[in-house]
Amino acid sequence: MYKSIAVGSPKSSKIMSLFLVAEDTRKTPDHLKEDAALVAAFKDPGFKAESSEISSVTDSGIWLGVGGAKGFDEDRIRSVGSRVAGQLSRLELKAVKIDLTCLPKKNRDEHALGRAFAEGLGIGNWRMDLFNGAASRKTEARGKLTVTCESAEFRKGMNSGFMLAEAMNLTRRMAATPPNICTPSHVATTARMLARGAEGLSCTVITYQQARRLGMGGLENVGKGSANKPCMVILDWKPSKPQTKEKLALVGKSITYDTGGYSMKSPTGMKGMKYDKNGGMAVLGAMKAISDAKLPIRVFGVLPAAENMVSSDAYRPDDIIRMYNDITVEVTNTDAEGRLVLADALAYTCRKLKPTAIVDIATLTGGVVVALGHFCAGYWCENGPFGKRIEEAATHSGEKVWRMPLWEAHRDFMRAEHADLLNSNPKRSAHPIQGAAFLSHFVDEDIPWGHIDIAGTSALDSGNDVFPPGPTGWGVRLMYDLAEGYLKDA
Repeated sequence: MYKSIAVGSPKSSKIMSLFLVAEDTRKTPDHLKEDAALVAAFKDPGFKAESSEISSVTDSGIWLGVGGAKGFDEDRIRSVGSRVAGQLSRLELKAVKIDLTCLPKKNRDEHALGRAFAEGLGIGNWRMDLFNGAASRKTEARGKLTVTCESAEFRKGMNSGFMLAEAMNLTRRMAATPPNICTPSHVATTARMLARGAEGLSCTVITYQQARRLGMGGLENVGKGSANKPCMVILDWKPSKPQTKEKLALVGKSITYDTGGYSMKSPTGMKGMKYDKNGGMAVLGAMKAISDAKLPIRVFGVLPAAENMVSSDAYRPDDIIRMYNDITVEVTNTDAEGRLVLADALAYTCRKLKPTAIVDIATLTGGVVVALGHFCAGYWCENGPFGKRIEEAATHSGEKVWRMPLWEAHRDFMRAEHADLLNSNPKRSAHPIQGAAFLSHFVDEDIPWGHIDIAGTSALDSGNDVFPPGPTGWGVRLMYDLAEGYLKDA
């Protein structure tokens, strides 16, 4: 892998051309027919131009397959970029020039293709190596790859793509950081460092003691059983010249480790619970991308961070707790903790930050994994225009969502006998909807709100065409595109 990949003007005189070609192509393009070696590589029976397949290397360049022309889109080229990154590194190339002349020209959005290709390169070039030790077999990252293209739009797109990939890789790094290091205070420290490095971005941290005084019963109770006390991180991106009066809030569940508390998970169920913070880490990455791009829209990032542990101080089933907005909650299951910290964060966001729209993102339920698997995230939004914005951002980013229902009957299903609400109904009916129904009681009715459950998409066991096994940074691109979408209306 490379230490870095970026768009630029290669200083090296040795620039390798990457000719992107679809497998439907049956003859060498006319303007390349004079190059015998390139023609031979193209006609090699072993080269089919399948997605991410590369031909033999010639002095003039390499053919890079993108699969069939039919259905060729940003998802496909993102996959090509991710899978070819390692191949370019093994070839020890230092500079490549992307050649688009062999691709179909009809309806070709070169900016979008450039962004997706660079996202793929950045994603494919990343790995978690912070904890390599004396026995590591991983080869050390070395060198820099400079990428260019004659198309100005493709280059602009690549700049955006590399910026987003860097933000996603921050999310992936934080997600993969183990719970003995990534505690709530570590999340707060990282957010502060991010704010110090970006003009216009500020960070405020509500400590455990402050949260108690503010009446954040959800955050307090979920985290009080741990020696690593909870906190709430608030990032505020305030552009110097906003182009819209809209103020978007991104709220991310940041449970740095989830044992399940007294409703303890099984040993196999507990493995991988460092990923229970992935919603908040996606918000962290989105705030980096938004501030790096200097989007002229006010955006808040709110990360309620806690560690759900067992001790003599930990909360229990049957406890009744009072939330920030004075709603009381009867605890039936201490493993339904994420919605409790999110509820306080949502209520605080409505009352103090006063956004014009809110989206929360969380690894909230196993039920959404059963329903939708790793193919897409589930989302809930009863505000039509805001739901449309979320879906448009999902389509543009390639991070797919599927809308789930949230009816008054679901909200009533969370009513308790001895308190206002249950944090989890003992009946498993509509399990993924229960989380959204519970959270809906903590958002002001006049504020458009969407809830996204990424339990199935934020980390992968076996990997796919773009990501290896591990965290994906899912949600960074969607939230960035959601914020950017408001500017089109400004």
